[in-house]
Amino acid sequence: MRLALFEPDIPGNTGAVLRLGACLGIGIDLIEPAGFVLDDKRLRRAGMDYLDAAELVRHPNWTAFERQARESGRRLVLLTTSAEPSYAGFNFRTSDILLLGRESAGVPPEVHQSADARIRIPMAGNARSLNVAVAAAMVIGEALRQTNLLPADGE
Repeated sequence: MRLALFEPDIPGNTGAVLRLGACLGIGIDLIEPAGFVLDDKRLRRAGMDYLDAAELVRHPNWTAFERQARESGRRLVLLTTSAEPSYAGFNFRTSDILLLGRESAGVPPEVHQSADARIRIPMAGNARSLNVAVAAAMVIGEALRQTNLLPADGE
């Protein structure tokens, strides 16, 4: 299972997702261009000393990422506020790539349409969205739980 960030805007969020990946033993795909230089000090501050442990694969653009994902037979699962099904009732697979959009704009229509599945996080009241790193943590936690891929302590 992997997490993919589509053209991330905020270095602190990207650092937090890289740290999440390192701590849970999952790979992170970063689809460029990013809205910041990847050696940004805010990225390093959020990722702390976990960045070197993160399995990061950088893709120059959406086309290159999608080609690699399709060739590897992986299902693309987009987290989006415009989906109907909740992530809590979704059946995850061990080979899924959970795709998160840009903090400022989500993903463009062609990326949205390319996803094999679209899921959302239910929210109370008139809340619109969660921080991308928080959303990633919630959904990847459930996906790893469902697929028995949560790491054992110390692995």
